[in-house]
Amino acid sequence: MKKGLILYFSVYGTAKLVAEEIARQTNAELMEIEPVVPYDSDRNHYNSLARLAKREHDTDMRPQIKNRLPLEDYDTIFIGYPMWWYTFPMIIYTLFEAYDFSGKTIIPFNTHMGSGDGGTYKTIKELCPGANVLKGLPIEMSDAEGGAENAIKNWLENINYQVLT
Repeated sequence: MKKGLILYFSVYGTAKLVAEEIARQTNAELMEIEPVVPYDSDRNHYNSLARLAKREHDTDMRPQIKNRLPLEDYDTIFIGYPMWWYTFPMIIYTLFEAYDFSGKTIIPFNTHMGSGDGGTYKTIKELCPGANVLKGLPIEMSDAEGGAENAIKNWLENINYQVLT
């Protein structure tokens, strides 16, 4: 069996914190989804980022991914992202359109400020019909920043994730 991969997209670092904790608990490899045009990660500019995210959403934009993601090397792929406008960032749509997830197991996780997964786990199942999509983990942003070790541990146990060594 091939080793697991944790893909994540994170502007403010919250989804990254969750991804890093999942990596710590699973021994899966960690890889960031990097946009060609970086987003402003200064939280003081939140309103500007929110407007940009809304514009991307409203125009069905597909931001390009800068780095090549070697998905063929992995059977199980965790995919993490923050919620933007009640869905995942448009770069996640780019990911699902650019790569074939057939035969893979996808394990989603996301950070949010009250919207849970916003229906994104169902959307992943629709976008990747040839993949096995397991139960995801939505984590409130403040909980993620405060440390989500126990929530992640319980979730991994709940989905029967087997740690590969």
